[in-house]
Amino acid sequence: MEVKARAPGKIILAGEHAVVHGSTAVAAAIDLYTYVTLRLPLQSAAENNDRLTLQLKDLSLEFSWSVSRLKEVIPCDSSTSSPASCSGETLKSIAVLVEEQNIPEEKIWLSSGISTFLWLYTSIRGFSPATVIITTELPYGSGLGSSAAFCVALTSALIASSILDKTHHEGWSSLDETNLELLNKWAFEGEKIIHGKPSGIDNTVSAYGNMIKFCSGEITRLQSNMPLRMLITNTKVGRNTKALVSGVSERTVRHPDAMKSVFNAVDSISKELAAIIQSKDQNSVTEKEESIKELMEINQGLLQSMGVSHSSIDTVIRTTLKHKLTSKLTGAGGGGCVLTLLPTGTVVDKVVEELESSGFQCFTASIGGNGAEICF
Repeated sequence: MEVKARAPGKIILAGEHAVVHGSTAVAAAIDLYTYVTLRLPLQSAAENNDRLTLQLKDLSLEFSWSVSRLKEVIPCDSSTSSPASCSGETLKSIAVLVEEQNIPEEKIWLSSGISTFLWLYTSIRGFSPATVIITTELPYGSGLGSSAAFCVALTSALIASSILDKTHHEGWSSLDETNLELLNKWAFEGEKIIHGKPSGIDNTVSAYGNMIKFCSGEITRLQSNMPLRMLITNTKVGRNTKALVSGVSERTVRHPDAMKSVFNAVDSISKELAAIIQSKDQNSVTEKEESIKELMEINQGLLQSMGVSHSSIDTVIRTTLKHKLTSKLTGAGGGGCVLTLLPTGTVVDKVVEELESSGFQCFTASIGGNGAEICF
């Protein structure tokens, strides 16, 4: 049997960094996906196939464990319906299995993702042989939610494989609300293994799609009523998220009143942006795009005042401005990715050519699309 699943990446439209200090943030799904193919052997073949194999196609890597070895090391506690956190003890046991794979030194950053895979797989499906194939359109570690998309897509495939009613739909279809809620909880537990203390934004956007508003731990799903397209530019500059977050906190300690004003301004931007996107009024799309453009410009200025921009981000902003387009960083900053609003009818060829000649990587994406989907 074969089950396929896909889950989208995400962008932060407004509110990054300020969200840590109580402001509202708005995040959205993008139509760049991580795909998981789960191949389960037939019952007769399963007896002769005692292995769980993970293939990372984009990186040309394969990892494999015998089911008997997994049973030996990982405590048996598979329970699809009640997601629980992976204990420190279990994580140590799983780390042994990952170390046995002798991951190349330059790919050692994959370790936490492979641990997450082993934990989610054995927790949801138990100790059964399978081949799991991962491919992705998302660049790793660039702030577009690649780890959450991986957790959501993997969990979707695992949950879908245990659904009794495998009605054959044409193409991709969504899981029902109950299973979406379940997979989002599992994916959040997977994100904890990778990131320690994630906010839950990335996995929620990836699971449900569209857009969400996030404030002080509370997530509200939004319904977009206007099409939005963005040019996403990956600067390819790595960044240390923890250091950038700490830097903003330290600046807040030194200048509490000034930074409070900055965070309040960001909060207003996020709320206004959410209202525009959800609005059903008769304002033209052009008017709404103009308002979003201005809010992005103000938000970027505030992010610069927090100290989280970078010369590579400034280069992207200057380049897009030459083409009368507005940009802002998305996510942690200090490199990573930059969003450029593409008003209706924008031709991007020239600006993309110029950005790519500077060594950047560009994607065009629709904003606020579908969340996790499965295909039998």
